[in-house]
Amino acid sequence: MPAWAQKSQTAPTAKTGSKPAATTQTILVLGDSLSAEYGLARGAGWVALLEKRLQAEKIAATVVNASVSGDTTSGGRSRLGALLALHQPSVVVIELGGNDALRGLPLKNTEENLSAMVQAAQKTGAKVLLIGMQLPPNYGSDYASRFVHIFDSVAQKNKTALVPFLLKGIADKIDAMALFQPDRIHPLAQAHPQMLDNVWPALRKLLR
Repeated sequence: MPAWAQKSQTAPTAKTGSKPAATTQTILVLGDSLSAEYGLARGAGWVALLEKRLQAEKIAATVVNASVSGDTTSGGRSRLGALLALHQPSVVVIELGGNDALRGLPLKNTEENLSAMVQAAQKTGAKVLLIGMQLPPNYGSDYASRFVHIFDSVAQKNKTALVPFLLKGIADKIDAMALFQPDRIHPLAQAHPQMLDNVWPALRKLLR
């Protein structure tokens, strides 16, 4: 089984003679390098921190981090069907689209791919959380504005939850570059707790 398809348990297994454990729900995170711990020590990314928060909140859940560095919405769309069948998640978090923009791919295709992923997950009965992204000013105000609008549009049309900007409080700070790796694209480990804080309120509402 590929590494991105492996499960990580966040709920203790019931022991003989103990009370039955609460039904464990599965959270599938489908993302790119921002969720795949690119350039970070293992366990330092926001998805790994999510597992710790679930434990602290005593929420019986399993996190499947199916994020792949460099992935696009097209790549995520092609992988999602197999992941849904394998893991049968109750919640799907989609964090994709940034690489589409960095490569200058047609925004129409990005929107279609995101919508297709949301709808595929919803058809299985899963709840969906879409995570938005923004672009640096050098991409031009028109392209950047239309890119940001994609996430809001997809969320509204498909009636799904939305985190408008994963890097809020990080990329929009005056001294933002102090929180990024030398490539100026990937946040340092110290920024990932804020990324989780940006995701958590919307995600918590989707959990039983």
